[in-house]
Amino acid sequence: MKRKWTIGLVSILAVGVLAVGCGRSGSDSGSSDSGSNSKTNANCTKEALQATEIGVTADTISIEVMADTGSALAPGLFQANIDAVKAFATWANANGGVGCRQLKVDTWDSKLDPTESKNGILNACKNDLAMVGGNALFNPDVTDLSKCPDKAGQPVGIPNFSALANDINEQCAANSWVLQAVSEDCSKGTPSGVRDIKAFTGQFDFYKTIDPNLKGVWLIPGDLPTTVQSSMPQIAAANKAGITITDGMKVSGRSEQSAFATYVQALKAGGGNFLQNGSNDVAMIKMRKEAAAQGLTGMKVWACSLACYTQNFRDAGSAVDGTYVWMQFIPFEEASSNKALQTYVDAMGGKPDSFGAQAWQAAMAFKKAVDEVVAEKGANAITRPNLLEKMKTLKFDADGWIGARSSSKVYSDCFVVMQINNGKFERVYPKQAGTLECASDKVQTVTLDPQEAAKSVK
Repeated sequence: MKRKWTIGLVSILAVGVLAVGCGRSGSDSGSSDSGSNSKTNANCTKEALQATEIGVTADTISIEVMADTGSALAPGLFQANIDAVKAFATWANANGGVGCRQLKVDTWDSKLDPTESKNGILNACKNDLAMVGGNALFNPDVTDLSKCPDKAGQPVGIPNFSALANDINEQCAANSWVLQAVSEDCSKGTPSGVRDIKAFTGQFDFYKTIDPNLKGVWLIPGDLPTTVQSSMPQIAAANKAGITITDGMKVSGRSEQSAFATYVQALKAGGGNFLQNGSNDVAMIKMRKEAAAQGLTGMKVWACSLACYTQNFRDAGSAVDGTYVWMQFIPFEEASSNKALQTYVDAMGGKPDSFGAQAWQAAMAFKKAVDEVVAEKGANAITRPNLLEKMKTLKFDADGWIGARSSSKVYSDCFVVMQINNGKFERVYPKQAGTLECASDKVQTVTLDPQEAAKSVK
């Protein structure tokens, strides 16, 4: 059944959490995802605060945000994750803190390098209560995420409130609470071989309203095995939804614009009218510019993910006009429709970023979990085991900014499609501002072995 996730406009006179209509409440848990205000929380004054866990003193809670920022392949790729978590800490500390304490942020550059990703986990294990808002694309060895010792010496691991987990090993780690959808069935550990995988298809349904006979090329981020493999279910889902992908082709972060002539020729040779960019905004800008230089015509849909929902893409000018992007949160242009979104936009100095938004939302989830532990068990109950237990039942929707989540393994069926023209993103579906389209049929299941499928990619 289709339904819209509707966020009421903020009123000057509004008090408390914004109401969300059309069949879902704004917060299924009955409390704000922003958490309690520690300045007025009675639980903070019942007993003298103590150091209760690694990364938790009587006055502070330390967390680590790990993201790929320093790789030569994509310099500054997820710097927005770092910036957003730092900004969240500043905002939280000015509004009562987290768990009756002030929040401190450690950072780690995973550099698109599996060794650095592992080292980042080890660093957090030694110094922090949790990992929050991270985005490390190549993170295959997450053993310590689930087994490093806590303050009591028990091998409980460390909670991981990840903004995005592209690597299946991180997705399926028991200690991961992933804000972005988990596509795999992790009930029996890390899956392998031919299996059922979930993929979001709502955007494909929308693209088919533009032209029911779409076919073309999918640009696959080809520098890492994890990004190639994670693209395979998406391509299969596009085909299942009725969009014919004639070529899945690797694109490198090192590629100059001239290299994109290969993809233009593939579109021409196949009579394509559709292109999906699975890489970043830089790749899409180069693709659009080279397509214009090569005189490509007949395109019905230029499609990108939230990776193109950036200031860099806005600044690309008319070359990228008409590109569609889809996301699973209320867009920045409608910040006045949602208090949590407005808070994020304001905290970033009016320069929000799509990946930063996910990191901020992950930080909101962390704060909500910690504050619920304090409310239920007291201010000195903040331990990794207690936080890990809370993660299993945490209900979260970022105060209506995103679709409802009831666990880290739930795939949201809510989305919005935007289109850029004249340097501005404009909502195209659904039409009503402040809403997300939500329908169970927007998430489909495909059956394949991503590793085997990846071997056939050019």
